[in-house]
Amino acid sequence: MPLQYTPDHTWLKIDGDTATVGITAHAQDALGDVVFVELPEVGKTYAAKDTAGVVESVKAAADVYMPVSGEVLEINEALRADPALVNSDPLGAGWFFKIRLSRPDEAAALLDEAAYTALTHGA
Repeated sequence: MPLQYTPDHTWLKIDGDTATVGITAHAQDALGDVVFVELPEVGKTYAAKDTAGVVESVKAAADVYMPVSGEVLEINEALRADPALVNSDPLGAGWFFKIRLSRPDEAAALLDEAAYTALTHGA
């Protein structure tokens, strides 16, 4: 399934009842060099739009919002040792966490790539 996006610059890749979540290339570019990532607790359940983490850069800090409701299944431990993965591969190795969807219907409200590109490029 293709990536889906939120207006808060989070991406989501759904595979069955699970999804991988990270921040977009646009977000990491705006933040600059990422120096720290605070990840959510495995086993914790969040509602859509809850704050699930924080990403800090040399320029600023930003909350990471849960794109849909779900339970955190796994976090990307590699980000603790190398937060710069968010800059070098935000849509791949720089993923933040994986969730089990508790309300799959919420994904229908997410943006596709064309809509997200229009949002970030002022179209």
